[in-house]
Amino acid sequence: MDRWIGKVCVVTGASSGIGATLAEKLVDLGVVVVGLARRVERLEESAKALVGKAGKLHAYRCDITKKEEVINAFKWITCTVGPISILINNAGVSRHTTLIDGDDSIWSMVLDTNVMGLCLATREAIASMKANSIDGHIVHVNSIAGHTVYSNNMYSPSKFAVTSITEVMRKELLNAESKIKVSSISPGMTDTEMLKLQGDEIIIPDDMPALNPEDVANSIIHILGTPPHVQIHELIIKPVGEAF
Repeated sequence: MDRWIGKVCVVTGASSGIGATLAEKLVDLGVVVVGLARRVERLEESAKALVGKAGKLHAYRCDITKKEEVINAFKWITCTVGPISILINNAGVSRHTTLIDGDDSIWSMVLDTNVMGLCLATREAIASMKANSIDGHIVHVNSIAGHTVYSNNMYSPSKFAVTSITEVMRKELLNAESKIKVSSISPGMTDTEMLKLQGDEIIIPDDMPALNPEDVANSIIHILGTPPHVQIHELIIKPVGEAF
């Protein structure tokens, strides 16, 4: 991780769960982190708590489903904080409906966040890396649902898309003779706000095996810590005892 000290890392969905935990760990390691989230007040509190650490956390409000907000956020980061070396596409949503007679506004929200937002953020980050000759690293926070269908209608298709996007990106970067790396990490059930509650529905019962955000954050740091010639393409992690 030493080569990332003082470098800029963007973490989407950084106000809670995996994103918040990862941002804190990266700051401890000396990375300059820009956290993007709609709930910017949470990020601002985290930034205050991390003052004096080896790195720094910058808070920036951005709705990943809004194209102009994403573009403006990455322009601000590159011009104000510095060129981007790492992007962690962590923002994601899961909402319950059905495909056969479901709410298409929910389909759109899930796809706009989990797929379109990820692609927009990646495009802008790679543009910054290329413009500044940085062999950076993109990490998509995928899901076990991107490899096996188990629930929540549009959530699983959106994560299957991330699995495909990771491979398409790898080949595009290869064809462009770029040394920018792209990785996907697919956690099993993880105890975060996103999956704990959806409305009044409890998604993770207390007795269900689950990872915690720190488990996933540590695995992302492992991915980032690989040498420049090593690319972890896909990392699947599950809690012991997971049934799917």
